[in-house]
Amino acid sequence: MDAAAAVSHRRFATRLLRWWDAHGRKDLPWQRRRSPYRVWVAEIMLQQTQAATVVPYFERFVARLPSIRALATADFDEVLHLWSGLGYYARARNLHRAAKRVRALHEGVLPRDPAVLETLPGIGRSTAGAIAAQAHGWRAPILDANAKRLLTRHFRVDGHPASAATRSALWVLADALTPAKRVADYTQAVMDVGAMLCRSRQPKCAVCPVRGTCAAFASGDVARFPERKPARPRPLARRRFFVVADSQGACYVEQRPREGVWGGLWSPPERCRDESPEAFLAANGMDAELVRAIHFGATVRHQFSHFDLAAEPVYVHLKARPAKAAGRWIDPRRHRVGLSALAAKLLRSAASATCAGP
Repeated sequence: MDAAAAVSHRRFATRLLRWWDAHGRKDLPWQRRRSPYRVWVAEIMLQQTQAATVVPYFERFVARLPSIRALATADFDEVLHLWSGLGYYARARNLHRAAKRVRALHEGVLPRDPAVLETLPGIGRSTAGAIAAQAHGWRAPILDANAKRLLTRHFRVDGHPASAATRSALWVLADALTPAKRVADYTQAVMDVGAMLCRSRQPKCAVCPVRGTCAAFASGDVARFPERKPARPRPLARRRFFVVADSQGACYVEQRPREGVWGGLWSPPERCRDESPEAFLAANGMDAELVRAIHFGATVRHQFSHFDLAAEPVYVHLKARPAKAAGRWIDPRRHRVGLSALAAKLLRSAASATCAGP
């Protein structure tokens, strides 16, 4: 890096830090009583989720599981229950696995070295850098979605950020811009400027602390960056969910496989859309004389990152529970298992579903 570039990069960091001192977020719950564990949990929750959404989940999670040991020894269902509604449940599975590994291999102490952090499930280079910088003050660059947006605009970096060439160029910039001092504040400043000012839509360029050196602002094409992938049609999956309730309002749920969509969560039984209620009931030991009523509900659309789901609920009201069942019965209003947002919605609607029948 030549002398002029070095000076420019120092000014970039200085301006971000000056702005952050005056306007940045300094009272987020993981910034209070800061510890490596709290920073780690927050950074995992912040992957693909905004801070305002994360806050109540974080507070509830660390209140119940306040340490690596508590997380490592917690029942997996409890971890998913605390995560229910936050989405991207692979993060919770990886967090639980990583806590067990830290307990087994690192004597229950979260490693300081970003390279070692990256060996833990769910921690990539940017998350490792954020944990090292925020928890220990290590000079480690970050490149989350906010940082990518800020850097691609400021330096007018062509190409989609997910492409290997663009990602490599952004990492070079992120590393060069990270200062030797106040690293924790700087990484927070990058995230805050990206989240609060350099937003995907309606960016607040007029008050941006680095507007004067932003190449995209100077050329008048801020909206073009970061470049987007060409839009592709989203696949639509159609599935049938059997929402089975007994006479007391308890609902029958099955645990999903650990891997895949909603891995490890509990859900009303999901089947192919052409499975009939009669076939489902017969396969699950629910004899016809136990059934009070069956009602088909309105299709519920649910969006994932790469496809859409059309969920068709079939409400089955029983006079009594069958003698045997592979899953479990829960009260939709009071339970300790992990449910996806869709599952929770379907179970809540079971009580109000109007069933035609005797």
